[in-house]
Amino acid sequence: MTDDERSIEDAKRALRRRLRSERAARGPAWSAERAPALAARLQELTTELGARTISAYLSLPDEPDTRAFLRWASEQGIRVLLPVIRPDGLLDWAEHDGTETIEATLGVPEPTGDALPPTVLESIDLMLIPATAVGRDGSRLGGGRGFFDKTLAAMAECPPVYAVVHDEELLDSVPHARYDQPVDGIVTPSGVIRLTPRS
Repeated sequence: MTDDERSIEDAKRALRRRLRSERAARGPAWSAERAPALAARLQELTTELGARTISAYLSLPDEPDTRAFLRWASEQGIRVLLPVIRPDGLLDWAEHDGTETIEATLGVPEPTGDALPPTVLESIDLMLIPATAVGRDGSRLGGGRGFFDKTLAAMAECPPVYAVVHDEELLDSVPHARYDQPVDGIVTPSGVIRLTPRS
């Protein structure tokens, strides 16, 4: 790792720590209060794109709450794929059926359905991914384990990729390295921001 890369990683860790502390201080109730507004924005985006198969995720308590949107998507007959962490650090996927469990090592919620391979993403119309923060330039600060960066980098063709954050986590830019994957847009409770496509 070069000095520049070490500097970027240090900056990412520092920003991640600060934003996680802010999320913890606000607490799950704060996120829950904003869930209806976020769901409305996600519904708007999904409808605008005519998406019938999407990938999303089960949010942690301090993250923007995705569950109201997931319920709506199920009611609309939209196929939703949710990530399942593999032992090798990559992601498999499972269909959302309203059930979930807590992954033993990292404590993240996961679907309980049968795991599908990463190639299932070849059929999706929209990817919704978590972020700790995202820049208006498309830069994304993830959780630090690289699950989604690896997934996006491995895809031959990506559908539109949107990061979901609280309004307070939308910045001009975030520290990013060459291997960090940009996004096509951002969804917050206040609105949808469409960026220049990552491709």
